[in-house]
Amino acid sequence: MREISRHQRIVIDLALRILRSAMDRSAVRKVNSIEVRLALRCLLHHCPDRWPLEMFWDAAGVDNDIGRAQGCTAGFNGILRQLRLAGISFDQ
Repeated sequence: MREISRHQRIVIDLALRILRSAMDRSAVRKVNSIEVRLALRCLLHHCPDRWPLEMFWDAAGVDNDIGRAQGCTAGFNGILRQLRLAGISFDQ
């Protein structure tokens, strides 16, 4: 696993908590908020591929409840996979 500083670990953990909470709310309303955007931005440096970050953000603003929830869930799972591929361990 790649070693990251305590500060980076805290930022990653907080960003994942924000995104998980948004993912949970995405089935009932749009979640394309400033805090979600900032959380995605904080993870940008740690994800080798940008597609899951973009997928989450694009889905967060979709009008259709089911499509929004599915897109956010897929994006979140992709983000977790990208962090694992980057060698970053985290608590789920």
